[in-house]
Amino acid sequence: MGTWQLVLVGLVMLLGLLGVVTPGVPGPPIVWAGVLWWSLTQRTALAWAVLAGATGVLLLNQAVIWLLPARHLRGAGITRRAFLVAGSAGIAGFFLVPVLGAVLGFVAGLYGMERQRLGGHGEAWASTRNVMRALGTSVLVELFACLLVVGAWIGSVLHG
Repeated sequence: MGTWQLVLVGLVMLLGLLGVVTPGVPGPPIVWAGVLWWSLTQRTALAWAVLAGATGVLLLNQAVIWLLPARHLRGAGITRRAFLVAGSAGIAGFFLVPVLGAVLGFVAGLYGMERQRLGGHGEAWASTRNVMRALGTSVLVELFACLLVVGAWIGSVLHG
């Protein structure tokens, strides 16, 4: 697989990660499609193992999401922009502080946007807690599953 094709697969996966925090965009299927594209091109045992692992993780993710309460962006009192910033901070946090950084980045990004919007610490923290109760858990579960898949893909690309 050439460098440009790897870059394109990476961009597809990045689109899937951003799709997790963008309402109406199916993030996990896009991430899975990127892994499928890569594994069909690579055709190695490692590529097939990553595809099988990604399939298992994303199917388990869908089962867990189904068990969690439904997420509604409007009812939580958060803007789409704040949600996108929080999701982007979660993605960046995952790579800066492996695994735990996703949660820390998401909450920090959300708090920062709410602090900017509301002005004070008390109001911003109360709003952040409210949003996390309303929809943050399901988004974090979905984002974490997709980040695990992308992390496994990056590790296998660097290994191979």
